[in-house]
Amino acid sequence: MPGALTPSLQEDLVRLGVWMPFGRAAQELAHFRHTVVSRPTAERLTEAAGAAYVVVQTAEVGRLERAAPEAPAGPAKLFLSADGAMVPLVGGEWAEVKTLVLGEVQPAELEKGELVVHTQQHSYFSRLTDVETFQRLALVETHRRGVETAGAVAAVTDGSEWIQKFVDHHSYRAVRILDFPHAGEHIHAVGQAHWGEGSAQAQAWLAEQLHALKHRGPPSVLSAVRCLVGEQQEHHELATHLAYLEKREAHMQYPAFQAAGWPIGDGAVESANKLVVEARLKGSGMHWTREHVDPMLALRNIVCNDRWDEAWPQITTCLRQQAQQQRMARHQQRRPAAPSQPGLVPQPSPVPPPPAASTSNNLPSSTSPPKSSSDPWRPPANHPWRHMPVGRARFRPSSKQADAKT
Repeated sequence: MPGALTPSLQEDLVRLGVWMPFGRAAQELAHFRHTVVSRPTAERLTEAAGAAYVVVQTAEVGRLERAAPEAPAGPAKLFLSADGAMVPLVGGEWAEVKTLVLGEVQPAELEKGELVVHTQQHSYFSRLTDVETFQRLALVETHRRGVETAGAVAAVTDGSEWIQKFVDHHSYRAVRILDFPHAGEHIHAVGQAHWGEGSAQAQAWLAEQLHALKHRGPPSVLSAVRCLVGEQQEHHELATHLAYLEKREAHMQYPAFQAAGWPIGDGAVESANKLVVEARLKGSGMHWTREHVDPMLALRNIVCNDRWDEAWPQITTCLRQQAQQQRMARHQQRRPAAPSQPGLVPQPSPVPPPPAASTSNNLPSSTSPPKSSSDPWRPPANHPWRHMPVGRARFRPSSKQADAKT
């Protein structure tokens, strides 16, 4: 169509729109490709591409549920975590985007006198949806990364109930680990309430409890927290912190987790919230309509997972199919309407009768006997052409014919 971008320009514009605001993406395209497009065009094409990939991934989830194919081989040790991040919507509303991060666990390294476990090869899946839908749609990424077939899985989370259900669904055998900084936040709140916010006593007590928790486990720490909570019964919120820690005691066995080579922090998912979600959807002055959040998240997952070359052909195929369906729908709308009464079939127009035969003496008689279709046509004796010189010459009997007649 007039003014349409080439496939290469469209791909470049969409990829720019994934990394930067749409107006800036249009400017960069003009600089590098010498093609001027408007900001609305950049927004429209980018969001259409993202919506197409949402369709592709949702269809893949349906296929996996129906066919239940064997998952690809997973790594020996796999890290799993999930969390939420808030994004601004049009109208001043805020909504939580849920993000899953998966990674491969690396051997422990000695850093500042302590063994630290890192994770690599991270991949992400993000959606703005309810817990049940997110849990279902995340299958497209957990299957691809081999969560089912991994040698061992550790779920390092903030202990939220919805995340525990998510882990149960995708890897019920996973080791559950409470993120160490989250445990420290609840311990810290109790110490601050007892000795005062920012006091030296609170800081010293917190450092002692965190060291004990990391190297000796939760029993002594829980006892110390119970003691302080009992002395501050007027602060009812402290009982909430204690209940949080007691409920997750099995998830705070940090000496055993470190000995097994597992990470005890979920820094990867905290980074994912910033890298995947907030870096593009939480810029200054940005407000998104709800239906446009998932398309952008899908594209952000592609670029942050470094899977653009694999995903873009799927996007273009889906866009072509959608365009074809739209053309067919418009064609159907332009077709004439069917008869209003059921069973009524339009009748063909009557064929007009042939014109009446002329009675002029210059026309062949209507009563002349029909000639065989195999005989050559000859004009009758009264045809005007016979009176013309050419006609007389053609139909005058030859001398041989005249002699024969005589």
